[in-house]
Amino acid sequence: MRSKVCSAEYRRRSRLPSPAEVLQGASIGVAERGHVPVLLSLLEDLFTQERDFKPNAQKQVLGLLQIIDHPECGRIFIARHNNAVIGMATVLCTISTAEGGPVLLLEDVIVARPYRGQGIGGLLMRHILCWAQANGFLRVTLLTDPDNTDALRFYECNGFVRSGMAVLRQNLVTACHDDAGHRNKTET
Repeated sequence: MRSKVCSAEYRRRSRLPSPAEVLQGASIGVAERGHVPVLLSLLEDLFTQERDFKPNAQKQVLGLLQIIDHPECGRIFIARHNNAVIGMATVLCTISTAEGGPVLLLEDVIVARPYRGQGIGGLLMRHILCWAQANGFLRVTLLTDPDNTDALRFYECNGFVRSGMAVLRQNLVTACHDDAGHRNKTET
């Protein structure tokens, strides 16, 4: 549920349209197992746009179900128009020592092509930011391709600022193997 104060503050800061100005019939909810097929379609569209990720339905189903089945780990928010899912965004919960409390990682933000540019993404962002604030989260962090100017502009218009941090990652499928391909033994 969106707080009136939070909604007004984000509209004022980001100059976003009010909910009344957004596409008629739109609403935000939380994904359930029955939404997985349409979420897969949205993720396929998203991952074909990104450099670092490729669509893989089997992996995406596993990830979606883990989030849906374990809301303490995160949520998948969905945008609907007349009950049809037309957008999504995933938030994953973690703790930040820098912030001294809970923070969110925002991923998988996408609106179906026919609905882009109509305020649905902004509505989804406002809902997530207000939900995060109402639930005691201290920061929301996201990653996007550095040359995706449309996404960067969208996030900046929704109150996000660029960070000086660099993103590095390591695939753990091979990280714990020696040069001969044998799995290293580790102790806990």
